[in-house]
Amino acid sequence: MTPHGRLLLVQRVVLHGRPVAHVARELGVSRQCAHRWVARYRAEGESGLLDRSSRPLRSPRATPARVQARVVTVRRKLRKGRDQVAAATGVPARTVSRILARHGVPPLAACDPVTGLPIRASRATTRRYERDRPGDLVHVDVKKLGRIPDGGGWRVHGRGLRPHRHRGLGFDYVHAAVDDHSRLAYAEILPDEKGTTCAAFLLRAAAWFAAQGVTVCEVITDNAKNYIRSRDFAAAVAAIGAKHRRIKPHCPWQNGKVERFNRTLATEWAYRRPFTSNTARSRALAPWLRFYNTERTHHALGGHPPISRVVS
Repeated sequence: MTPHGRLLLVQRVVLHGRPVAHVARELGVSRQCAHRWVARYRAEGESGLLDRSSRPLRSPRATPARVQARVVTVRRKLRKGRDQVAAATGVPARTVSRILARHGVPPLAACDPVTGLPIRASRATTRRYERDRPGDLVHVDVKKLGRIPDGGGWRVHGRGLRPHRHRGLGFDYVHAAVDDHSRLAYAEILPDEKGTTCAAFLLRAAAWFAAQGVTVCEVITDNAKNYIRSRDFAAAVAAIGAKHRRIKPHCPWQNGKVERFNRTLATEWAYRRPFTSNTARSRALAPWLRFYNTERTHHALGGHPPISRVVS
């Protein structure tokens, strides 16, 4: 019952003198419940009808405050998910989640990857799916990154501190392919996102997956022209013996595995630390991909790396 409903109950019993059983039946509560609120009203007045905390007086098994503070500090320092924080602190992953929620720590998706400060509201979706076997479906997408000038960009020197801004450097196009079941990922940095480039990438990605024991059966992409109108891309899909699927318009979550990988790639590789040249960042991609596929724990995989789901 709400505090207002409790007040109505005790008024009808105490002020109007009506039987407790009749009032309880009218309000849809048990007689025991009605007697409890009447007794509390007589002892404490209207303040006794307010909600009380259900928290126990003692919690001997609660996580100590110093451990909670360390979890929050490690999360803000590492800027990684609960599994990585759990590994660094020795606290169970589910406990880490509760601690972060209790302290109001925003999700990583809502934070700036460089500073860790919240910059956007988070949005969750319940539309989830996963194929049964590796290779049943591979998500493909392109992530565009601005090239870094020699000596470093604003992430090294700060905004507005360099006397000459480097314009016209162009972009790197990170083409990525992610297996739906295992999250195994393959990526390359290419000069553009034309249909011919996407087609050549798909052929190399399929060959790489085959070397891992994964046969690509279906490929899913968004509705960009370089995928849906390119004859070269269609020929590449046919060459690997796969089927091309497209996401429905305005349904980006259907390609969510690679979209999430792109965000991880940005926060843990591209923007994880300031690079002093575009070449330095490019060279760091391959080692990071090996780490991602073979060592980095994945929450959706029960804390195991993607390679653990691939059967040789």
